[in-house]
Amino acid sequence: MSSRKHPSLSSVPQTPGTDGYQGYTLKDKDKDTHVASVVKPHFKYGLYLFFFLTIWFLLLFFWFPSTKPAVSPPIIQNSNSHVQNLPAEKVQMKLEEKVQVKPAEKAQVKPVEKAQVKPAEKESVLVYVYELPPKFNIGLLKECRRLNVYTDMCPHVANCGLGQPILEMGSSWFATHQFIAEMIFHARMENHPCRTRDPEKADLFYVPFYGGLHASSKFRESNVAARDALAVELVEYIHRQRWWRRNHGADHFLALGRTAWDFMRTDGGTDFGANRLLNLPPVKNMSVLTVERHPWEGSNQYGIPYPSYFHPSTSDEILTWQNRMRLQRRLHLFSFIGAPRNGVDKAAIRDEIIKQCAESTRCHLLKCGSGASQCHEPTQVLNVMTQSEFCLQAPGDSFTRRSTFDSFLAGCIPVFVSPHTAYSQYSWFLPADHTTYSVFIGDENPSIEAELLKIPNDQIQKMRNRVINLIPNLTYIHPNSSDFGFTDAVDVALGKLSDYVKSKLRGHGVTVH
Repeated sequence: MSSRKHPSLSSVPQTPGTDGYQGYTLKDKDKDTHVASVVKPHFKYGLYLFFFLTIWFLLLFFWFPSTKPAVSPPIIQNSNSHVQNLPAEKVQMKLEEKVQVKPAEKAQVKPVEKAQVKPAEKESVLVYVYELPPKFNIGLLKECRRLNVYTDMCPHVANCGLGQPILEMGSSWFATHQFIAEMIFHARMENHPCRTRDPEKADLFYVPFYGGLHASSKFRESNVAARDALAVELVEYIHRQRWWRRNHGADHFLALGRTAWDFMRTDGGTDFGANRLLNLPPVKNMSVLTVERHPWEGSNQYGIPYPSYFHPSTSDEILTWQNRMRLQRRLHLFSFIGAPRNGVDKAAIRDEIIKQCAESTRCHLLKCGSGASQCHEPTQVLNVMTQSEFCLQAPGDSFTRRSTFDSFLAGCIPVFVSPHTAYSQYSWFLPADHTTYSVFIGDENPSIEAELLKIPNDQIQKMRNRVINLIPNLTYIHPNSSDFGFTDAVDVALGKLSDYVKSKLRGHGVTVH
């Protein structure tokens, strides 16, 4: 609608006493009366017809939905060929282009067929959530500034652990901290359809301990007894519960937002600030969900995804995002986001990857540093990954990286140099045949670019589709969502854990539900 203002009647020039008309006579009045008697009926009927047609048009436009059938999005051919055939200076220009990641609009992309998505089986497992004393979870949040010796966690524990909203990307995007999965898992379980208030009916017992947040607050505590104190109290508390005794804790589990290494201090071993929660005998009888399991000693540990930035509330949101990633133009053959590391092995791998990426016109390097960095900006991270065919995933401070799951979210095929970055970690979530969704190069320092250029375009397309199809299972949906229609990361973990516990109990002659 135009914003132009029409002049009011009072703005029409008028002569005082004549109502704006000059030289008006009785003869003219009789003439006008005759004309009006002829024109008015036609004008009136025309006006009626105009209003009727207008109302009819508005009803057709707004009331009746379009009957045009949905059209599946076209399959995009791999863009690797157009990148590798460009002159070096033009490739460099494309590497410098910035494509702002914006919230997906439903009108732009048609949803994929829902047959590709498996709905959560909400009645297959019943989970009892312990109501622990607050000091074991939400009570810790009162000292949020001290929950991590490196950063203020107050912004990150907001919104049930989702963190601060990223308003420019939409209502489902948050600057989620990488080590906050335990809070999100707890919030999700509070509202999960599998939750039961009757422990008698429960298949699983969830112990919502914010062990990772507590551990990171004690990394510099030199007194190991003080460092272990809360973990020891938790185990003593759970060990006294009636439902623990039913199966000696075999049907109980923890969900931890930090790596297993942070809870496995041993006497005589290197002390880098960890406590000994996972080495306490009762805990060894439990199951432990963690973002990184110990590859050799974690027989009761199961890897769960690091949380990324996307926490949708509806199935339409995730379907739209998946289609955006299928339609996304990939300007770079590969990319790396990361910083150099200390230590002989880590430094060598990182340095070589950074060197190769920096020297290639087909690689986008986002080099991280200490303090404020683009690597800590979700929009910058996603801008790089959504424009890349392949995303390099070198081990960081430990084997795993949150960046792996950012890569999946961006539809970027991950490239691994260690099997313990994903393959030995997330067997519940990733296909057994890792060649269908990733590339393994190893640490023999081959030419990364040359290896990636050997992969045919049609194979790259299939791998990317597999990566994008995995997004729902690797995503933590918004805790307020009660009927999502997808199997998210929490659903997958509960289903797999239930199967494992039931099998374990049957093996010991225990009758299960």
